[in-house]
Amino acid sequence: MSVKLGDEMKLYYCADGIGGTPDWTELAVVRDVKLNQSKGEADASTRGGGRWKATVGTLKEAGIEFEVVWDTDDPGFVAFMDSYFADTLIGLAVTDGPIDESGTRVFKADCEVFQFNRNEPLEGIVTVNVTAKPTYSANQPSFSTVA
Repeated sequence: MSVKLGDEMKLYYCADGIGGTPDWTELAVVRDVKLNQSKGEADASTRGGGRWKATVGTLKEAGIEFEVVWDTDDPGFVAFMDSYFADTLIGLAVTDGPIDESGTRVFKADCEVFQFNRNEPLEGIVTVNVTAKPTYSANQPSFSTVA
């Protein structure tokens, strides 16, 4: 088992979404990234369960939160800003290495940007906190390993 550092992980986007053969671009101006994943639950308890409550998983959900440097000359920054203000989907891939390298684990989904919060510290660079979540699309979110 090997340990990974945060800067080895990657965040890619495709303005056209994840369908077909997406043209992935690494988001160069990203700082911290957080992939939140959880699963709903339903009570499956029965009288034959030995007085133990039983729970089964239901729908999965994901949210991708990241911080980007405010750089209106960077195409990736502009793609997320445009996606937020135009209410359009954007394909995202959160990986633990290069997206085309064998063994890389990839979560990908067509997402909608729900938060685009600008931070303006007095002694620091301007950044934006972005929150994106999978959205209604013909393409289901997926988690896979590159062959």
